Amino acid sequence: QVQLVESGGGLVQPGGSLRLSCAASGSIFSINVMAWYRQSPGKQRELVARITSLRTTDYADSVTGRFTISRDNAKNTVDLQMSSLKPEDTAVYYCNLQQRTGSYWGRGTQVTVSS
Repeated sequence: QVQLVESGGGLVQPGGSLRLSCAASGSIFSINVMAWYRQSPGKQRELVARITSLRTTDYADSVTGRFTISRDNAKNTVDLQMSSLKPEDTAVYYCNLQQRTGSYWGRGTQVTVSS
C-alpha cells in the first residue's frame, strides 16, 4: 500500500506564490513517476506536472514557466512551486504516484487564487 499526504494549499492573491508538498509512504519502488493533478468544479481532473525518478519533468502548457516540480527520492517527497498564480489556477490539487503496483492518489489540497 502507498499513502500520499499533500500540504501547502491555501488562499493567495493573483500574482502570488505558493508551494505544495506531498509525502509518500508505504511500499514505494525506486522507479516511479510522481505528479500533481488538479480539478476545478465542473471540470475533469488534469495533469499539472510530473517528474520521473530520474527527474525528467513534464508540464501542462498552462503552467509552463510558472510552476516547477521537484522531488527528493530519499524522502519520497514531491513539491510543486507555483508562481505568478492566476484565478484560473484555483482548484483542488492532488498528488499522484505511479509505479508497477498501480496508481495512487492523495486526498487533495485546495488552492484558491483570489483578491
